[in-house]
Amino acid sequence: MADLKQLVDDTYAEGFRSVYGEILITARDQRWLKHCVNAVTGHASSTIMCDCEAGVSRWIGPEEASAGGTPDGRPGATVQFHVPRFVKNREGHLEKVMLARISQNILTCPTASCFNQLETEPFFKLGRKVALFGDRHQFRDERFGHKGWVIPTLGGEFFLSRRFGFRDGVMGGNLWFFGPDEATALDAAERASAAAEATEGVVTTFPGGIASSGSKAGSSYDFLIAATYAEYCPTLREKLGEKSQVPDGVGSIMEIIMNGRDLEALQAGTRNAILAAAETPELIKISAGNYGGRLGKTFVHLHEVISQG
Repeated sequence: MADLKQLVDDTYAEGFRSVYGEILITARDQRWLKHCVNAVTGHASSTIMCDCEAGVSRWIGPEEASAGGTPDGRPGATVQFHVPRFVKNREGHLEKVMLARISQNILTCPTASCFNQLETEPFFKLGRKVALFGDRHQFRDERFGHKGWVIPTLGGEFFLSRRFGFRDGVMGGNLWFFGPDEATALDAAERASAAAEATEGVVTTFPGGIASSGSKAGSSYDFLIAATYAEYCPTLREKLGEKSQVPDGVGSIMEIIMNGRDLEALQAGTRNAILAAAETPELIKISAGNYGGRLGKTFVHLHEVISQG
């Protein structure tokens, strides 16, 4: 543990509250499930310019699915959609996000079905709204123990739940991996991302779960809300001089960003990610980004989480 604490900065990741919805997608096989997941989570890496942040919190393989892991016994994936609580009309915004992504990316995917995962009050009546695509040929039915809507399609039928719940979550958990070169930093981030994604209730949203363009709040351009974190860009070390925060010997910094159902899930994901990344040879340092509490009030203290368990 002493060696790990030397590798890991005594700092914290600054998260912030969200509202999120969670759905289960099933499909005939892994191929079509992945097509559907890729579509429904597309352009959802960052709320800086995306309508939400979306990712997979759990994959359910054929063997687990056939043993009762999914309602219809087919391979599945649980997907979360997060919207920051500071967004105006956040609940209405989340409903529009889920309506658009379910109708445009799941309804259209061959063999896919869509089930609600959160039983909450209140809820979104998304099933009825998506079902309007049926042009008065849609109908209510109960299948696989779920009440829902059936929409006739050219491919056959599409089934989705009647109601979709939502509740508070957490966004913005993050870790930075400092390596002597791109290969080392990326290897650590890949290990960390895989471990975070394997943590129950946690999703990563960037390509491969990794962001190579970590940002800071604000910009020298007044019309931008975020910009490259120049002080941590290795190629700007000489240009910035004393303002640079890049340690000697660091040639690349990769970041992973995590969202989750609650703080406990984010803490577990952070711990698992750190332990996995620490196995990377030649990794120089693990740290995290924060803004002194200006962005959010949900703090994940790195030394605290690695001391747990």
